[in-house]
Amino acid sequence: MRIGIDQIGFYTPNKYVDMVDLAHARGEDPNKFLIGIGQRQMSVADKTQDAVSMGINATLRYLDQIDKDKVGLLIFGTESSVDQSKSASLFVKSALHLRPEVRTFEVKEACFGLTAALMTARDFVRVHPDQTAIVIGSDIARYGVKTPGEVTQGAGSISLLVKSEPRILSLNDGHSAYSEDINDFWRPNDSAVAKVDGKYSTQVYLDFFKKTFDAYKEQKDWSTRDFSALIYHLPFTKQGLKANRLAIEDQDDVTKDRLSETFEASKQLSMRVGNIYTASLYMSLLSLLENYDLEPNSLIGLFSYGSGAMAEFFSGNVVDGYKEWINPKGDAALLDDRQRLTVEEYEKVFTEALEPVANNREFTSDERQGVWYFAGVKNDIRQYRQV
Repeated sequence: MRIGIDQIGFYTPNKYVDMVDLAHARGEDPNKFLIGIGQRQMSVADKTQDAVSMGINATLRYLDQIDKDKVGLLIFGTESSVDQSKSASLFVKSALHLRPEVRTFEVKEACFGLTAALMTARDFVRVHPDQTAIVIGSDIARYGVKTPGEVTQGAGSISLLVKSEPRILSLNDGHSAYSEDINDFWRPNDSAVAKVDGKYSTQVYLDFFKKTFDAYKEQKDWSTRDFSALIYHLPFTKQGLKANRLAIEDQDDVTKDRLSETFEASKQLSMRVGNIYTASLYMSLLSLLENYDLEPNSLIGLFSYGSGAMAEFFSGNVVDGYKEWINPKGDAALLDDRQRLTVEEYEKVFTEALEPVANNREFTSDERQGVWYFAGVKNDIRQYRQV
């Protein structure tokens, strides 16, 4: 029995800042951001968009194409949680009108959260082949205005439907994992922005990639040339490029060219959205599927990394006809319809979104019709509504 990804939903807020504008405002050469970091645009979440609302909106992108009565599990992976106790998935479950029998919870391990959710969902479907699972990664990456990490911020969500006999990507058995207790990136409970040791985090990321990729190939008795594509968690696209160069450095020209081309396809969405933490790897997957023509059964290698640190390498095979189940035009429209903020507007929106929300305060949203948003707090309870 094959188990894997049957649907992919993508959402990002309706505002962005351009990296050239940001570079000029910060007195930097734009190529430092465009080439040195590998980013063109960065989605910006205002005070009405949070992890929950984005997760709802990502799932709505495919909800009318599935049988909701078959959903038996809902897992929400995030490091932008809205409550210290209540799972973000319960807000989503309510908004989507899923059955009360659905098992639902939230998971956290930095940017590894959605991968943890996906693997749990795969095992759930293996035991319950007549049921499906929804797994969501949703995050707002915040480092602060005029900080070294500012250019690697972003906001967005990816939602996946996991089922038997999937129509997009069939997951293979086995994985390689590696973890260590380190401090390359973290966010204390009393901080609205992340703490990061950028150079150290890059070093650990590459080290963990090499360890897990080599171990996985040995486990499966595969070589690098067996992969049609390698995709990565992309906190910024230059990070993935460095890992990809490690992967192909000793390969033949055909393999180098193929894996370079597929990496370019996989980074297109990230270049325009920025860092979305738990969902970043799966935005890379969606970008690859939308921007490259893959043959049926093409082998895709996936590298997941969460600071702190946890890494995993696994793989899947593309299902014949996958193009019918993705929506590149809709995803392009989502990005093209965003409002371009000036740097001054971006700084104002960013700062307002960090402010604590007073009890019994209500918000309205300028999002497009049908989009869910955080509507404020009433009697200490978060409120979510649809435009």
